[in-house]
Amino acid sequence: MTAEAVFDVTKLTGLELLRLAMTTPDRPEFIGDLLGMEMDEIEHGRVVFGLRTRPNFSNPLGTLHGGICATLLDSVMGCAVHSTLEAGVGYGTLELKVNYIRPVPVDGTRLTATGTTIHVGGKTATAEGRVVDDKGRLVAHGTTTCIIHR
Repeated sequence: MTAEAVFDVTKLTGLELLRLAMTTPDRPEFIGDLLGMEMDEIEHGRVVFGLRTRPNFSNPLGTLHGGICATLLDSVMGCAVHSTLEAGVGYGTLELKVNYIRPVPVDGTRLTATGTTIHVGGKTATAEGRVVDDKGRLVAHGTTTCIIHR
């Protein structure tokens, strides 16, 4: 059976799909592969992903580019929403708000992002997220609004 057949989004709930993606070695690629994201936890309404910073993630000032934290937050908040959806239902980001708290070095620092749903309705959902460094310090936080495709 191919990875595409295993990942039939019409038959798997969002939580089932995310858990399968976490444990299937030949799963389809996703943005997290490009950044080296690791799926640490996946529960109904809550997900935790991490990654290690690296030099090619830097901005012109030599610290972490804000797009890395934005991508982490978009991923964990969107997946938190996805984890609550029934089979055959999708979502997309309508709005993403990110607040950056402190600069992050690109020296292999591990960042951990947690996304949690706030509200999941019939047409839209909201979630919040936090990114902390390997010392537990808040690096960035954000909110999202997602559209639900039923």
